[in-house]
Amino acid sequence: MPAGSTGVTGPAGFRAAGVAAGIKSSGGKDLALVVNDGPEQVAAGVFTTNKVQAAPVLWSRQVLEQHRLRAVVLNAGCANACTGPEGFQDTHATAEHVADVLGVGAIEVAVCSTGLIGERLPMDAVRGGVDAAAAALDAGERAGFDAATAVLTTDTVAKQALVRDPDGYAVGGFAKGAGMLAPNLATMLAVLTTDAVLGAEELDAALRAATRVTFDRLDVDGGTSTNDTVLVLASGASGVRPDPATFTERLTEVCSDLVRQLQGDAEGVTKTIDVVVRGAADEDDAVAIGRTIAEDNLVKTALFGSDPNWGRIAMALGRVDAQIDVDALEIAANGVTLFAGGTRAADRSAVDLSGREIEIVVDLHVGPHEATIMTTDLSHGYVEENSAYSS
Repeated sequence: MPAGSTGVTGPAGFRAAGVAAGIKSSGGKDLALVVNDGPEQVAAGVFTTNKVQAAPVLWSRQVLEQHRLRAVVLNAGCANACTGPEGFQDTHATAEHVADVLGVGAIEVAVCSTGLIGERLPMDAVRGGVDAAAAALDAGERAGFDAATAVLTTDTVAKQALVRDPDGYAVGGFAKGAGMLAPNLATMLAVLTTDAVLGAEELDAALRAATRVTFDRLDVDGGTSTNDTVLVLASGASGVRPDPATFTERLTEVCSDLVRQLQGDAEGVTKTIDVVVRGAADEDDAVAIGRTIAEDNLVKTALFGSDPNWGRIAMALGRVDAQIDVDALEIAANGVTLFAGGTRAADRSAVDLSGREIEIVVDLHVGPHEATIMTTDLSHGYVEENSAYSS
């Protein structure tokens, strides 16, 4: 979705803002605020499964137990992770300040942070940023784009998505994330909004179903972040109560759009790679094999060099604890079958991987299940970006 197009402010009942609070040393936008004006404030969230969890994750998990949010405040430039009790107090104080400014309860405010681990938030800057963001709140397209921009770290572009259902409701959202992306429910920071009328259980089930096949299938580098959070807020402002299955489809569309944007803007990316695993005994096997191939550095460096080295793919999948029959196995790259029947099926020169998009297809021929893992190559740019990270 191009700059200026509507994301979180597309559905009715939402306002947003993004401001420069002085948290980032660059002076760019670094604090976002999204407010649900209702009439309903139903919410749900999924979070990182990393055992080392940032203070804002711990706080937002607690407030989401009520499945109700009036606002989300997000900052870039400081993860507020591994900062001890003081870091949690800073998160709590941030939520309280938002609550005071908006006239709501702190328990109705989720907090998200992204940036360098181990640093505490500059609270004077945060409070000033909250004040500025609250004054700038707006329901227009520009406000949504500003909010999407204010959460960026090593990302190069803001990422937004919007789907309007013919029945009269909408689902929108923004996301950030360019490195340390690895699934386990969520992969980065994302705020999703809808003006549909939904119960808490319906919204929670829809979010978990959508993230399972979208955010949970993006794996840039195998690193599960300390701060991963995906939140969805429902205002009910459309007055439309959708069929739960149809709403889940719409939410999945938005999540899928955002994930593709994340994949395309990953750190150092020169190739976007889909690893498609078919014919698996069960879905877990398909996901495990796809993820292992996607995370393998030998595979990723070969693809960076446009080298269809199917031997590296075979090596990677062969170390997975899954049902695999080597004689039935087929490996293809960009439509050319390179390995079948236990041996080479075509010369590697028959495959053209010089373009940006690559599809690796592994057909196990042992069952009916499949999964696609989205990943990227391992480039010089990725190494350079992560050898001196300071955002």
